[in-house]
Amino acid sequence: EVQLVESGGGLVQAGGSLMLSCAFSGRTFDDYTIGWFRQAPGKEREGVSYISISAGRTYYVDSVKGRFTISRDNAKNTVYLQMNSLKPEDTAVYYCNADFSMKYWGQGTQVTVSS
Repeated sequence: EVQLVESGGGLVQAGGSLMLSCAFSGRTFDDYTIGWFRQAPGKEREGVSYISISAGRTYYVDSVKGRFTISRDNAKNTVYLQMNSLKPEDTAVYYCNADFSMKYWGQGTQVTVSS
């Protein structure tokens, strides 16, 4: 069974940076597209970014373009989300997901950006 574990969240001031990690296990990592989602209090979960199996294709929601970078290390079974120029509106619990499946979610990591 696919297991995902996020890490790297924390409290940062506006304009700062964080790098989130998503560690994958249980299946062949190379077979899965991995995405990052986030959910702020009182809001629906939204897709932030994803990276395809070969890392040949990436997607970013408009609100993070130019500030966030997704990458994957297939040797380490890990996907990273480098977040720069953070804004208070980026505050949320960040989750990673495999293959856009409702079954495959991590437990989430809290990101809080203070103004």
